[in-house]
Amino acid sequence: MRQTFPFALLPLLLAISGGISAAENGLKLAWDKNWLTISGDNIPEIRVLYLEAYCRPGSTDREWKETTIGHKTTLLEASPDGKSLKLRCEVNDGITVEHTIAAGNDEVDFKLTAHNPTDKTSDAHWAQPCIQLYKFTNADKLTYVSKCFIFVGGKLTRMPFEPWAMKARYIPGQVWCPKNIPRDDVNPRPLSSIVPSNGLIGAFSADEKKILATAWEPYQELFQGVACCVHSDFRIGGLKPGETKQLRGKIYIVDVQPEVLLKRYEKDFPEHAAK
Repeated sequence: MRQTFPFALLPLLLAISGGISAAENGLKLAWDKNWLTISGDNIPEIRVLYLEAYCRPGSTDREWKETTIGHKTTLLEASPDGKSLKLRCEVNDGITVEHTIAAGNDEVDFKLTAHNPTDKTSDAHWAQPCIQLYKFTNADKLTYVSKCFIFVGGKLTRMPFEPWAMKARYIPGQVWCPKNIPRDDVNPRPLSSIVPSNGLIGAFSADEKKILATAWEPYQELFQGVACCVHSDFRIGGLKPGETKQLRGKIYIVDVQPEVLLKRYEKDFPEHAAK
């Protein structure tokens, strides 16, 4: 029996095909000289200082140079399609941190393994991926603040908002610390009295059509910074001799649907909801 092509279904088939193609393309990654670059068809290029620093505890009121622990990051692998990277950080106190980074359609996934092969306890308690937003917000280090947000009382709250801390060893900037982290162990910028209701921090795009948001488990602090940046700084908590810890993070670049973003975050980081 002769079969004919179902031309009536052609628009649907093309739409499905196009959707798959778009999903396969999605975001792409590159890394060079401590800069992680995230690109995609519908977003401006995003640069992340990855990583800015590994840090000791006791940092809230101390000279920054006394807090940071030097490190060197090496690119181990980069897939030809720009979808995945593997990096290794060698921290000056002897620990190593392996990074597996993967790009999806609208997110970047981070999986880290921190290991201490030495016979001494590591003082590396937290580290800083610095997400810079100049192109994403089309703003500068002063004007971008109104694009940024955290969640307060369960609601997306745009900055600046009251109370806004103004005093610290270094200004400007703003730090939000979760309940379980000592207030002596965060960035030496103004520390807010507000405890964020979750671990998300982010910003709206220049045209207000996209949201960039980031979260880590575990995390040390949320930080609105100095270089048109936002941070969710991940927590290591020190490493005993021979100890290994697993960490994970996300960068979301999604449509402006805060409730959808929140549900997705809660699914990805159920520990934060439990806390």
